[in-house]
Amino acid sequence: MSSVLEDLSSLADRSFMKVPLLDLKAQHATIREDVLAAVTEVLDSQICIGGPKVAELEHRVAAISDCKYAVGVSSGTDALLCSLMALEVGPGDEVITTPFTFFATVGSIARTGATPVFVDVDPRTYNLNPEPIEAAVTSRTKAIMPVHLFGQMCDMDPIMEVAAKRSLYVVEDAAQSITATYKGRKAGGIGTCGCFSFFPSKNLGGAGDGGMIVTNDDKLYQKIALLRNHGAQPKYFHKYVGGNFRLDPIQAAVLAVKLAHLDGWSAARRRNASYYDVAFQGSGVTTPYIRPDCVSIFNQYVVRVANRDIAIDALKNAGVSTEIYYPRPLHAQECFQSAVPQGLSLPESEDAAEHVLALPIYPELTLEMLDHVVRTLRRACSPLSAKS
Repeated sequence: MSSVLEDLSSLADRSFMKVPLLDLKAQHATIREDVLAAVTEVLDSQICIGGPKVAELEHRVAAISDCKYAVGVSSGTDALLCSLMALEVGPGDEVITTPFTFFATVGSIARTGATPVFVDVDPRTYNLNPEPIEAAVTSRTKAIMPVHLFGQMCDMDPIMEVAAKRSLYVVEDAAQSITATYKGRKAGGIGTCGCFSFFPSKNLGGAGDGGMIVTNDDKLYQKIALLRNHGAQPKYFHKYVGGNFRLDPIQAAVLAVKLAHLDGWSAARRRNASYYDVAFQGSGVTTPYIRPDCVSIFNQYVVRVANRDIAIDALKNAGVSTEIYYPRPLHAQECFQSAVPQGLSLPESEDAAEHVLALPIYPELTLEMLDHVVRTLRRACSPLSAKS
């Protein structure tokens, strides 16, 4: 620790340096020619729906997820929705999930007509806490939707034990955690199915929206593949009421290029996280807790600070961009109040919403930029104490 602080103090003080939360232009510059060639190939072929580019990406994503099947869809949100539709989750059903996640997790449940049932999070990882899950199961419960938040997987063994005991589906929301592992097993490959997002800010991000569903279940795969295309088999003959959930082949082409770099980019994020972890020791910054049986891909690097407003202002004034994931838990959102028991309190989620802060973690950060973030936040938090 002392050597890190000596290195920090040896650098000239810089009061302002632009450090964006994410720099997609920097990433694109390293692969620009390959991406343009892949997109041009699609345009020249004029295969603009489905086709070999989508099939190739599906095959590769299934392989890296240790799954038999993958179905490309239009977004991470539609991956969740299509999965629930395929499992026939609907009105009268309940789905147990976390309130500390992006809106799409619970929005997809609500769109099926089912009721979300919220269980609090583990205060260290911010992932769904397995301990209260079984007590939340009722005769109406049909599925559990754990979210592998910020790049780290949930504690899946106890979740799967409850699911097996109570005959429940498990839909993994792995939107932020493609290739992350739990006890050597890949995100998306443990539950009934897993859902990925290719939103541009993800470790594997497209040039727009895109998503993927992975599964090892033959019948579920076949049904999802039909549902993404209006449930048609063959064309104009509809087995199910599905939707237009197709992945665009241009997005598939871009993602296929980026997929070759994914492991390297995720490793660079882990290196940046390790630098932060050491550099923030002894400060008022609580760094992310990564379970020893997990490998995180650090889609976000989320710290906890006692006075977040002071920290954000200091970082902003120094040119460092940050983000709050998430400022209001979903059980407290206006649109879900009719589904939430009156007076429901989920203290860990509520406390996290008040104190968490995401710092830049993307692979192209330089040592100088990392150092600038650390120096600025240490100064802002030095008189404060974070929750341990």
